[in-house]
Amino acid sequence: MSLKAYSMHYLLHAADLLEDRLRRRLAEADIQPRQARVLDALDRMEPASQIALARAFDVTPASMSTMTARLLDRKLITRETHPEAARSNLLRLTPRGRDLLAEIHAAWTDMDRLIETELGANKAASLAELTRQLRDSLGGRAPGADEESPLPNGTPR
Repeated sequence: MSLKAYSMHYLLHAADLLEDRLRRRLAEADIQPRQARVLDALDRMEPASQIALARAFDVTPASMSTMTARLLDRKLITRETHPEAARSNLLRLTPRGRDLLAEIHAAWTDMDRLIETELGANKAASLAELTRQLRDSLGGRAPGADEESPLPNGTPR
């Protein structure tokens, strides 16, 4: 029996542990991590169609439809008919959804601080840069961020 350690398992396991902590932290605001990411992306992209959001997250339109239906039910987003394409809808944040962004961003800041506490500032910065490079080299990018500019809070894509 092989006991070889695969490097990617460390990354996946750490991501699972962080997501679990984030899920518990966001439970205070009654929001799931993926819902939080969609609200944040919509803040940068709005108005946006479900198709544009699905592409940005590299998920099927059906998966994004399920997600947006939950956000609509919670009155965190609105849906309106696209003025130039009657068969398409545009999504926007509601004031309630926009207000929730502050709590989402605070939770994300808490996770960044946790990483920095556990690894130290230099290693945390290196980890962030290396994982950004890996994401980019695998064809990923932050939803709503164009290729050239940083995210609205000044951090690199």
